[in-house]
Amino acid sequence: MSFSAWLGLLAICCLGAMSPGPSLAMVVRHTLGGGRANGIVCAWAHSIGIGVYALVTLLGLAVLLKQAPLVFNGIAILGALYLAYIGVQALRSKGGMSDKLAAGKSTDLITAARDGIAISLFNPKIMLFFLALFSQFVMVADELWGKSLIVLTPLVVDGLWYTLIALLLSHKSVLPKLREKAALIDKLSGVVLILLAVRVLVTL
Repeated sequence: MSFSAWLGLLAICCLGAMSPGPSLAMVVRHTLGGGRANGIVCAWAHSIGIGVYALVTLLGLAVLLKQAPLVFNGIAILGALYLAYIGVQALRSKGGMSDKLAAGKSTDLITAARDGIAISLFNPKIMLFFLALFSQFVMVADELWGKSLIVLTPLVVDGLWYTLIALLLSHKSVLPKLREKAALIDKLSGVVLILLAVRVLVTL
């Protein structure tokens, strides 16, 4: 995988992690309810689930690319359309964060870890996102190192982002600022996802 291709993967992973959603809500809940340690444990448990999805998706797409290229291209097209769809949804979002940033109930570390991995593993939208995202990178990652980057990049980015959220939320004065920026994050994510969808369709 070239450095420029990896930068593209990194950018999309960052935007995917930053987009407000149920994963953010879970990390916020455990941070506010159990403290900084709970939030960090929840963050990295969530990232493990992301890594599992990334690995499973990568292996499945790699097999399809070799054995059934027409099916692979079909998945790539559907994935591009899905990326465009969630991009439009993000552009239309008003950045409503009130519920996501509500104070959480008291929890322990085991519960934080359980909820963190569950919210990623049992969210079918994450699998769809990876199918859409990875279709363009599988073709340029022939070696083990490239495939490892495809799996490790979303895992590490996800863990670091939600760890940062947990650290920031230790200071409750940060919450109003997050609410203010939610709409901007949504809009930025929407534009990038739509551009990515166009790129996938053009390069097939």
